[in-house]
Amino acid sequence: MSGLAIRIIPCLDFKDGRVVKGVKFENLVDSGDPLERALVYEEQSADELTFLDISATVEGRKTMAAEVARIRKRLSIPITVGGGIRSIGDAARLLESGADRVSVNSAAVRNPSIVDEIAGQFGVQCAVVAIDAARNEAMPCGYEVKIAAGAVPTGLDAVAWAREAASRGAGEILLTSIDRDGTSLGYECELTRRVAHAVRIPVVASGGASKLEHFLEGFQSGASALLAAGIFHRGEVSIIEIKKYLASHNVEVRL
Repeated sequence: MSGLAIRIIPCLDFKDGRVVKGVKFENLVDSGDPLERALVYEEQSADELTFLDISATVEGRKTMAAEVARIRKRLSIPITVGGGIRSIGDAARLLESGADRVSVNSAAVRNPSIVDEIAGQFGVQCAVVAIDAARNEAMPCGYEVKIAAGAVPTGLDAVAWAREAASRGAGEILLTSIDRDGTSLGYECELTRRVAHAVRIPVVASGGASKLEHFLEGFQSGASALLAAGIFHRGEVSIIEIKKYLASHNVEVRL
């Protein structure tokens, strides 16, 4: 996606009305109020925000829609919302509440036609397919798709599934390395590279970023956007610091 500014996206995992963060999808700790976090990140020049409702129950989806509406009233940057979206109705509820895009993960693996339906009804720009992948040398690309918050292996090759998602109308891939999530070891660049080279839609790299260098490595691996959570929640590095660092390495950013 040359010629486009790289996007920096804080991710807020949402459970029971609070932002939480864990390691490899486990051991969650409270990280604050969603609206307060969102406003801080907008002030720090975040390009957009991603909210993932990890409670994913019917009650959780209702709570998330109300939370999106509350945040949308105060926030001007784009919002992507995912977690527990199993139908067009779920997607519509969140988009009507103020989400700019919806992200489907487990539901898309179980019922791939939901990607076609979201893209067809709301436009490809609203359809994000989230892929959680872990290293598995038995897979052709070396990485296997997992669902249900990383708990259930699918036997799906990550690159093959990304290609199918794109062919069904996904406008973007949110690609998370389960192995790197919360580890501070940096993005799984080989995974990002393989998926980014296989599809013509933007790929958001996610999982493991903790240093300025990691964001540059993510960009160099072919990502169009770089997502992180813990590093921002803990206040270790600001978004503007990352953008200035990338700009100093001739990477186009929005300052």
